[in-house]
Amino acid sequence: MPRLIALLALLPSVSLAAPPLTIDWHDNLLTIHGDDIPGGQIEIWYLEAYCRPNSTDADWDKHTVIGHKTELIRRNDDGTRLELRDTLKDGVTVTHVITAGPDEIDFQITAHNPTDEASEAHWAQPCVRVGAFTGLGDPKDRGSQAYIERCWIFQNGRLATMPTADWATKARYVPGQVWAGPGVPLTDVNPRPLSPHVPSNGLIGCFSGDGEHVLAIAFDPYQELFQGVIQCIHSDFRLGGLAPGETKQVRGKLYLTGNDIPALVERYQRDFAPK
Repeated sequence: MPRLIALLALLPSVSLAAPPLTIDWHDNLLTIHGDDIPGGQIEIWYLEAYCRPNSTDADWDKHTVIGHKTELIRRNDDGTRLELRDTLKDGVTVTHVITAGPDEIDFQITAHNPTDEASEAHWAQPCVRVGAFTGLGDPKDRGSQAYIERCWIFQNGRLATMPTADWATKARYVPGQVWAGPGVPLTDVNPRPLSPHVPSNGLIGCFSGDGEHVLAIAFDPYQELFQGVIQCIHSDFRLGGLAPGETKQVRGKLYLTGNDIPALVERYQRDFAPK
């Protein structure tokens, strides 16, 4: 037996990579499946809305939202890659190539204005529903805010759990919390309570109910981070309008990892390093 053990030790080790997550899209919901996702799966309202500027104190339906329609263009057989196309009412088209890995979802977004008129599409909202993941979501009360105590952003260079310092409570619509991205006009964000603080980075996330896992999402460039009102968190990506004939690129990541915040931040910094 000792000789057999010694011989086995000489054999090359085999690395068994974790199976990739899988993704699907139906009725404007992007669904992420995996064997070990707390809460069973992740749902993203993809996309909730494309938005005009001058939105912070404006009527959401009458002013801010630009109507759009989403089509599923293709999905590969193993469910690890799909492509969506949004067509906005002003003629802008936005293509989303979404790819699943073992512990992340990658987003590559291309927005193009083929018209001869400027587009007011300044930002867009992927709405990530995290109530089940945090273990504090109430399926009978979508407006429950209990889940936010396991949600976080980065302020002053440190992870800050919600409600964060100087939590705002007044706005056209309540509750919720908005953190405008660096350089984003404070007149151009979600009409929910606006934090006086700018995030230290573009990550927003939450801890799982058992404390062993983390979900985080980031887009670059981003308009705002947002804690929403249907047990959701947002990193809303920025377009900044599109001139006639103009094309813009956005990249994003959703991470589903173990609870190692320093490793997550390092990975985020590497993924979103300037190209």
